[in-house]
This record gives sequence, C-alpha cells and structure tokens, in this order.
Amino acid sequence: MKKDRSFEDDGRVVADMNFDGAPWYEKKKKKQDVFVGDGSSTDPRETFRMMKYATLAGLAIALVFILAFFLFVLFSTMIWLR
Repeated sequence: MKKDRSFEDDGRVVADMNFDGAPWYEKKKKKQDVFVGDGSSTDPRETFRMMKYATLAGLAIALVFILAFFLFVLFSTMIWLR
C-alpha cells in the first residue's frame, strides 16, 4: 500500500510548540496566525442545532452507562450473589 505524499504545508500554526524548557525554545519568536477555523460564522439556528446534538450525544452516553450499571446490579443480585 502506497503512502499518500500529496500533503502541502501552507504555513499556518495549529498548535505552537514553542514553550519554555524545550530544547528548541526561541525567546524572540515572531507570532504567527493561529488556525481557529475556516472563518465562517454560524447563525443562531445552526448554533442551537449543534448544542442540541451535543446534549443528545451526552445523554445517549449517560444512558449506556446507566444501563450497564443496571445490568450489573441485576446480574449481581440474581446470579452472582445467590
């Protein structure tokens, strides 16, 4: 399987790794633009929709944990501790 070699560096910094104590630390390094997003703003409906889906995802994960705990208690009382 061949590796895809079509990556081009556009010079944007996603995470600046210049921190005190690193061997490559530069005190007087110029600040670069940090990539935050594509620059498009979201309308209130889209923001509400994202919040709704994130809340539903969290509730689904919580439901899985509650169901697993309930099944463990049921298994413990009915089979394991008999």
